Amino acid sequence: MMRTNTRISTARLLLVDDHQIVLDSLQLLFREMPGVEVVGTLSDSRKVITFVDTNDVDILICDLHMPRQSGLELTMALRLRHPDLKILILTMAEDATAIREAVRAGVSGYVLKRTGRNELQWAIDQLMNEGHYFSPELVGQLASFNTNGSNPIDELAILTDREIEVLTLIADERSTQQIADRLFISVPTVETHRRHLMQKLGAKSVVGMVKFAMKHGLAH
Repeated sequence: MMRTNTRISTARLLLVDDHQIVLDSLQLLFREMPGVEVVGTLSDSRKVITFVDTNDVDILICDLHMPRQSGLELTMALRLRHPDLKILILTMAEDATAIREAVRAGVSGYVLKRTGRNELQWAIDQLMNEGHYFSPELVGQLASFNTNGSNPIDELAILTDREIEVLTLIADERSTQQIADRLFISVPTVETHRRHLMQKLGAKSVVGMVKFAMKHGLAH
């Protein structure tokens, strides 16, 4: 699938992991990416808040499980102090419980460490432009998870703003061409968003997407 890089500005990254070899590898990887600047690396998660308080950071990339302060603890603390900061969890944890807890904490994105360079670059682009990115291989677990608790997951968090716009228009029975005209995007771009929506929502047809839209009040 061809993905277009439409990043609006240079992404300033802070990398946090308790394994130095991971930090070194990520720094080398991001050094080769256009429009990306690594402004800091930290192996001690206790130093993150002070660093973010005193430096310009667009995206914090950190592991989920770390000694001293976990990625979720950092997320909850930073959400209050820096609401515009994007937080991307880069981890080996791929179970539904971990993903659910990360979304509840307020993370902006969730990617597995086994992901490739292209996927990671796409995640950075999406975070800078849309505000969210969750690996397609994981979001199906999140979208299909059904909780009876009083604090349910915000399933819309797995969708970008543009995907929500497209989903709303699909639920309004607009054709692909009509959606393209309405959003000033191309027909192939609409089709790409449609594929992403079906994959993220675990939907097998338009009916499944419409049901999701109705559930979340997106259908008129």
